[in-house]
This record gives sequence, structure tokens and C-alpha cells, in this order.
Amino acid sequence: MSDQQQHEHQHDDTDAVVGAGAPERVGVLGGGRMGAGIAHAFVLAGSQVVVVERDAAAAEAARERVTASLEKSVARGWSEPLDELEGRLRVAIDIDAFAGNGLVIEAVPEDEAMKADALARVERVLHERAALASNTSSISIDRLSATLARPERFLGLHFFNPVPASALVEIVLGTATQPALANDARAWVEAIGKTPVTVHDAPGFASSRLGVALGLEAIRMVEEGVASPGDIDAAMELGYKHPVGPLRTTDIVGLDVRLGIAEQLHQDLGPRFAPPQLLRDMVADGRLGKKSGRGFYDWND
Repeated sequence: MSDQQQHEHQHDDTDAVVGAGAPERVGVLGGGRMGAGIAHAFVLAGSQVVVVERDAAAAEAARERVTASLEKSVARGWSEPLDELEGRLRVAIDIDAFAGNGLVIEAVPEDEAMKADALARVERVLHERAALASNTSSISIDRLSATLARPERFLGLHFFNPVPASALVEIVLGTATQPALANDARAWVEAIGKTPVTVHDAPGFASSRLGVALGLEAIRMVEEGVASPGDIDAAMELGYKHPVGPLRTTDIVGLDVRLGIAEQLHQDLGPRFAPPQLLRDMVADGRLGKKSGRGFYDWND
């Protein structure tokens, strides 16, 4: 079979993306913390998952992240052995590996130009029935779809960090997203054991807009000396039943990620989302939260 015939054969075998359950074959572009978490979720749901990274070293690092999460699931009592789960995971460095996948989720850094370029490149190797999604937390789905040939097969699937512990996925519908695709997306989210909420494309969607608003105000309170991070978080945890306070959440998400989202929302929604100078200073100083060891809290222990 020639390379061209093989490519066409893969396209012909694209699994249907209609109906309940996770797609048989799922691709994830980007194997960082979010991409690895997404891959982990679909492997557990029974999908064959391929993670595509920029080079061999990054692909192997992605494999190690997903495998580490799978090991934790098995240690907690997951019913399948680790070797069976690992058998459903593959890593690659060429987006042609996505050919034949029913769903591909983009999980590259939160940069609009980078995401738009990545999505357009991935779409070119997918069957016309395949679904394409972005894990963006704040960038407009309509803007990201502007360079796509099939915007009706595109939507947002906003997972939350850390993916294995999060119960929520925000489904973001663009103006052109097919209603049937929205229904399928809800079935996929439920198939991986999470709860879907559906929103229409708007700056920051629902979760980022509300979460960042609370987080920025909490940072301003620290900046103004109103209270300590611990006391601000305790006020929300004990007074409003938030499981994690806004400053600890900011540390977990990453101060650099929060800053990027705030800058996007500031551009789209105006001065009420202007990032506090304290946030900018902490990012510039490398105090990014849990991933760097220090943010509003010390995570080195």
C-alpha cells in the first residue's frame, strides 16, 4: 500500500463522532501538564490516544507524565492493569499521527497565534467528519476558527488543572459549531467521568471570567495589605464554602497562566480585568506558584 493510499485508508477508518461514549481514537496536541491530563482521562475511558509533541524529547516527557498519572490511578484501585492502559497510549512528533482520529484536542500554550496556526495544521490531516477542539481557557473560539475550513466541527473543551482531580469540563460553542457536535461533546465529557457545562463564546467564557475576577481582587487585597493570603483564602473557604481559596488556586493554576488570561480579558472586557502590579512583579521574579515552588505560598515541602 502506498503512503497516499495508507493516508486515505486512515481517513476512511475515522471512527464516528456521533453518539454516547468517548471516541475510539483521540489525539492531543501538546503533552504538557494539561495535555497529559487530557490524555490520561481518555485512556481511562477506553480510547486509543496519541499525543503529538514538537520533538522526540518532548514526546518522551509527555509519555512519562501520562504514565505517571496512570500509575497513580492503578494505585488507587483502577480496575485495569497498567500495561493495558499504557497499550492505549502512543506519542509522536508528526501531526500526521492524528489522521483517522475522531477527536483531536489542542493543548498548546495560551497564545492565540500559536493556537490558530496549530489548529489549522491539524485540521488539514483530519477527516471532514472529525471533531477539533481547543483547550483554551480564554481565547475566543470564533477567532480561533477564522482560519479553519470546517468551523462547524470545532469547539472549545476547557479542562481544568489538575485534570485528573477536576470534575468539570467547560464546553464552549462557537457561532458555527454544529448542535450535534455540542451534544457529542457532552457525551464525551460524561464518558470520561466529568461534568459538562455549556457556554457560548464570550471573553473568558464562564469559568475563567468569574475565577479570574475573584483571583485578581484577592491579589489586589494582598497588594493593599488588607489581609494575608492565608486569611483571604480562609475567608472564602470557610465563609463561602469554596474548596480552595482564590490565592491558593492561583498558585495551582500558575501565576503566569493567570496573568496571560487577565491580559486577554483586559483587552476584551476593559480595565476591571487589568492585572495588579503585584501579579506582574511576582511573574517577573519567577514566583509562578506550585510549579516553581513559590507563589503566594511556599510549595517546596
